[in-house]
Amino acid sequence: MFVGIATVLEVAARELAMEARKRVDRRKPRSGRGATLRPSSETRLWNVLATVVKPHLKRRGARANLARELGVHRARIGEYFDKQTSMPDAERTLLLLSWLGHRLDEAASVAPNH
Repeated sequence: MFVGIATVLEVAARELAMEARKRVDRRKPRSGRGATLRPSSETRLWNVLATVVKPHLKRRGARANLARELGVHRARIGEYFDKQTSMPDAERTLLLLSWLGHRLDEAASVAPNH
């Protein structure tokens, strides 16, 4: 009788361990080719771009306008530039660079020439 219980417990423990491994595997961050990058010290170019863009987001409505340009919810702009928990995809980064270029051109045309 004890042998039967021990066997059942052993099988149950193995099944629970396999289920636990599956849950952990699902939560693992993707790595390798094609993996999603997150802002960090390894994303130097993004960090510089975010630093350059941030002053242009101080005017009222600038974040909403940028979100509209990029086709994202305006809360995503906070994730990109304030929380730095995510980065836009390649297409949106190109749109961001275009948006920034227009802002810099506007600033240059308003600034007095010396």
